[in-house]
Amino acid sequence: MARPLAGPDDVGCAAARGVDGRPLHAAALRFFWGPMDCGKSTMALQMNYNHARQGRRGLVTTRIDRSLGPQVTTRIGLSHTAIEVTDDLDLRALVRGRWDEGVRVDYLICDEASFYTVAHVEQMAELVDSYDVDVYAFGLATDFRSCLFPAAQRLFELADEVARIQVEVLCWCGREGLLNARVVDGRVAREGAQVVIGDTVDTAEVRYQVLCRRHYRSGDLGPRR
Repeated sequence: MARPLAGPDDVGCAAARGVDGRPLHAAALRFFWGPMDCGKSTMALQMNYNHARQGRRGLVTTRIDRSLGPQVTTRIGLSHTAIEVTDDLDLRALVRGRWDEGVRVDYLICDEASFYTVAHVEQMAELVDSYDVDVYAFGLATDFRSCLFPAAQRLFELADEVARIQVEVLCWCGREGLLNARVVDGRVAREGAQVVIGDTVDTAEVRYQVLCRRHYRSGDLGPRR
């Protein structure tokens, strides 16, 4: 059996001694969620900026960003290079590798966290509990079928704090937008792979539209623009 990765005390990590000014063992796993267009990636980049500005050192990760590249992008034009999370990437090993290089890691920003695996979420929790590294995860809660993503479900179960992002997203009817509809050939799709890359622009071959529950259930996409 493979030995578990050593914690920060075992490798002499400076972060374990509170050099970033925060109390030891105060780290937390926080999950910020909401529908498409609510500003999750924007908030992730703002969170990274705020912590870095105070001298903390972190890593930004993502998975299946809309750009299809190793970066976090936003619909308002902000972007930041990021580490692409693959199925076989171990977040604990990622942090350990930085420590071995003498690089301090105080926190992780995990964008598009709903697309991570459940194992990644378990690793996030271990980074908090055993490594004293803060983890801030941002992502959708439900897929195009209105079912929880497995990683999102696990984040709801394990996170120290769960917060819905408060930027209001509206359905075409003016009600609050709650659900992410996948639109293919002008119709709301009810079947298909859980993850399919698309965008919210009308010209996309596969696009997504945020709807209220009533119009998600009826499949009514509203008047043609």
